[in-house]
Amino acid sequence: MNLRDLRVLAIGVLLFGGGWPITKDALREATPLWFAVSRAGLAALGAAALLLALRRLSWPGRRDWPAVLAVGLLQLGSFFALTHIALAALPSGRIAVLSNVTIYWLVPLSVLVLGEKVSARRWVAAAIALAGAAVLLGPWSIDWSSPGIVRANGLLVLAALLWSISIIVTRRIPPARPMMELLPFCFATALLVLVPLALLREPSGGIGSHAFPHAAFVGLVAAPVGTWCVIEAGRRLPSTVASVGFMLGPVLGVATGALWLGEAVGWDVWLGGALIAVGVVAAVRG
Repeated sequence: MNLRDLRVLAIGVLLFGGGWPITKDALREATPLWFAVSRAGLAALGAAALLLALRRLSWPGRRDWPAVLAVGLLQLGSFFALTHIALAALPSGRIAVLSNVTIYWLVPLSVLVLGEKVSARRWVAAAIALAGAAVLLGPWSIDWSSPGIVRANGLLVLAALLWSISIIVTRRIPPARPMMELLPFCFATALLVLVPLALLREPSGGIGSHAFPHAAFVGLVAAPVGTWCVIEAGRRLPSTVASVGFMLGPVLGVATGALWLGEAVGWDVWLGGALIAVGVVAAVRG
């Protein structure tokens, strides 16, 4: 573990955590799945244009396809679909919390599938950070009598599982080429999930003019750069450090949602953020 990998993690957290309030604001004039389509499509075009300018755009090799399919179908296509559907019903802060809590799944999967050894200090760090997520999530504030709200929260837990499985695949079967060179194909693969879903669930949906700047930033900047950062952090850092670090995204998402969208902030935000920060420090030092 080195400082460069931690910087990559920090950039990913910044772009992903801050991106949820932007997406939530865009949904005033956009339907969820078509906005997800624009996010993946613009990211594919932007990443391809960059690689073409650098003369590094080429078709993936045989060893690259497991990573392309895992990231494209699970971490991007399915994750975007589930989170954007849930975003229509839930505050952006809650989306940031539940969708980023890969610690639910990544640490046990890394131990069971990859045989990773986790120190006692990092188990404690994971427990502290998970407690912080529980405080931020505030399950006592969920309207358990509303099937739509309960279903939306379940979609986010599933999204975190699919993200974790994608990380496990890229660590178990690492690609031959750098992930940056595979991103256009990952985002294009995500469209295989998103476009049929959008056509099925939102046949009359689309994106209004107010949402165009949001789509441009999320699609051309946050999605490709943030995705590359979280993929690399997930592959290079120990599972506890990566998963606990990802949980800084919810803190940023909740804070940004409060400042920009006026979403409520109470004692749970301060306490949850503090616990996650302590967990991150303990994981890095462990």
